[in-house]
Amino acid sequence: MKAIIYARVSKTDDSQDLNNQLVPLRDFAKAINADLVEEYVDKGSGAKADRQNFIRMMNDADQKKFDIVLLTALDRFSREGISNTTAYLERLRRNGIAIKSLQEGWLDTRDKGIGDLLFAIFAWVAAQERKRISERVKLGLQRVRLMGQKLGRPRLSRDRRQRAKGGYFLRYAGKTKAERRLGPRKAIV
Repeated sequence: MKAIIYARVSKTDDSQDLNNQLVPLRDFAKAINADLVEEYVDKGSGAKADRQNFIRMMNDADQKKFDIVLLTALDRFSREGISNTTAYLERLRRNGIAIKSLQEGWLDTRDKGIGDLLFAIFAWVAAQERKRISERVKLGLQRVRLMGQKLGRPRLSRDRRQRAKGGYFLRYAGKTKAERRLGPRKAIV
């Protein structure tokens, strides 16, 4: 089984030591008889999707370069919220890649039964989060309406609407149909 390690610290300076994650994860790989093929390490917030080595790891997962991702804890993998985390986990699952956490014994998707259950739970939680967000937006819109505020973009005056359309009426005012068909002429240099 080909394994990779994903480790992340939040701070970009050297105040946090990645070896606190890497050394136990290397030992963990040996303990489960995995062939460690690569280590992906990021420094920065797990709430951001633009983590360079995380992106590279997910692209390598699409190419099926490994079989399992070892990590210290799920929060080292992603803190982008349950929806995004679930999407990443589902992407790994579609590629036949398991994920195993050192500190969270329940997070081991190698067992298909447990893995399917975990993904079902993550998907349910993601759906609940989407519903809550939608409800909050609707309540906010309702509150704004009750306060008498108009929603949406302000209406443009006729003149501004004409200019927004490229100034058609202003540009061609007083011209014949043939002149309008030819459009604005460019100067010959």
